[in-house]
Order: sequence, then C-alpha cells, then structure tokens
Amino acid sequence: MSLEQVRSAERSLTVGTWTITVGAVLYSVLTVTPLMAGHSPAGWKWTAPILPLVVDAAVVIVVRMDSTLARLGGDGGRWPVVLRWMTGLMTVLLNVGQSALDHDLVGVAVHSVAPLLLIVSAEASLAYRRAIGAALAGREARERDERAGRERAAEEKRRREREERLADFEAAERREEKRAERAEREAREQREHEARMRREERDEQAQREQAARDEQARRDDAARVEREAREREVSERERRERAEREERERQAREAAEQLRERLLSGPPVTERLPEGTARLTVEAAVALGLPQRRAVELTGWSAGWIAARYQELRDKRPERPALHSVPATTGA
Repeated sequence: MSLEQVRSAERSLTVGTWTITVGAVLYSVLTVTPLMAGHSPAGWKWTAPILPLVVDAAVVIVVRMDSTLARLGGDGGRWPVVLRWMTGLMTVLLNVGQSALDHDLVGVAVHSVAPLLLIVSAEASLAYRRAIGAALAGREARERDERAGRERAAEEKRRREREERLADFEAAERREEKRAERAEREAREQREHEARMRREERDEQAQREQAARDEQARRDDAARVEREAREREVSERERRERAEREERERQAREAAEQLRERLLSGPPVTERLPEGTARLTVEAAVALGLPQRRAVELTGWSAGWIAARYQELRDKRPERPALHSVPATTGA
C-alpha cells in the first residue's frame, strides 16, 4: 500500500470522525436545551444552551487532541482518557435525561444513539490512528534497513572500485618509472654529447668574439671622437640661442614697460576702450597699485566692471598675456 493511499485513508477517517462529532454536538444541543430550559429558574431560561455547548466543547477538545497525539505517536496519559469518558457519559446522560424523566424507554434508546456513536467513534478513531502510526513506523524502519543495505552495498562497490583504480595506478606508476629511467639515460647521453659540441663551439666563438671586440674597440674610438665633436657643436649652438633669447626677452620687457607707461599716463578717455585693451590697462593699474577711479578714467568702462576685474586679479592672479602681445589702440 502506497503512502498516498495511507494518507487518503487518514483523511477519510478524519472527515468521518469530525462529521460524527459535529452531528452529535448539534443533536446534543437541540436535545439538551429543552431539558435545561425546563430546569432553569424563571428569567434564566436563556442560559439553557450553555451547558450542552460546554460539554460538547470538551468533546471537540478530546477528539482534536487525540488526533494530534496519535499522529505524533504520543500518549497523554490517563487524564485524557478520564476526560474523554467523562464528557461522553455526560453527553449520554444529558441527551437521555428528558426521556428518562418521562419514563420513555424508546426515547432513552433513541437519544443515546448519537452520544454513544460519538464515544465509540472517538475511541475507534484513536485506535485506528495508533495502528496506522505503528504500521508506518514499521514500514519506515524496514525502508531504513533496506536503504542502509543498499548504501552498504554501494560503499562496498565503491571500495572495490577504489582498490582496482589503486592497483591500476600503481601498475601505471611502475611503467612510468621505467620509462622515466630510460628517458633519463638517453637524456644524459644526449647532454654529454651536446656538452662536447658546446665546448668546441665556445672555443670557436671565443676566437670570433675576440676579433669582434677588437674591431668594436676601433669603431668605438672613432665614434667617441665624432660624438665629442657633435657635442661641442651642439653646446656652442645652444649658447648662441640662449644669448639671442635673453636679448629678445630684454627687448620685450622694455617694450612692455613703454606700453604700460603710455597706457597709464594718458588723459581720461572719452570713449570706452576695446575689452582686450581695457583688461590690459586694468592689469597694469593693479600691478602699479592705482585706484579703481583712475582705471575707470583710463578705460571708459563702468566702475562695477572695473571693480569686478580688480577682484578677479586679486583672487586668482591668473597668467596674463604680456603687455607687448596686445596691440596699442588710439584710444589709449
């Protein structure tokens, strides 16, 4: 029997047990409520359904907990048994109570069917579940034994395969050692032969190298003489170029100073200078420490623009093109 079939049987048992429980509880409430209403004081008849509900709640607890304990293979001890039979007997007595008071034997028999069926089905359900649990435990034990046997057989097979591979490896290793020894002997003989050849080649190479060194020494001497002549020529040319560059820089500085003097000593302009010339004039004014008002007179630009240029020059002091690189304008 497959595990799925066992689970299906358990589900059927659970559905049947709860169907009987719900039916018995509903029947008990409908049967016992009139009995309790007839024995309640005036004004308290509304409490009649409470007692059958309490008793039936205990029945539900017993059925539910027995089902859980049976599924887990546990045992709650004697108190669950006491509760199960006490609630069962209470349910029987409450259901047949009215018929017994009326001396109605047929009513007693009829009203005892549902509670007795509930008691017996609860006990039978518990026994079924325990039997199913024991059967499943035995089946699992057998499956574990079979699985352990298969694992042992597989492990034995793997052990034999390892031994066979080890034997093959050792045989291959011996063959490899013999091949390595033979190869080493042949390689040693080859090395000795090559060593003799290399000694002969080294002797010939030494003679050729000596002749080449002599020739190279002659060429090196000629190259050194030529290189020294070129270096003297380059040094002389660099000296002349440096002198010419210094002369040009001196002339450029003098021209820049003349241009600056011309820009700053002129009268106030009547028209605004081009921006390039104005920036150059502001740079000269800052360098000479002239006030911004004088820069406004010399450029014709607004005081705000002049103040912004002054601030730029004070904050960043970026490189400016040389004064002589900007052509003078007639406005200056």
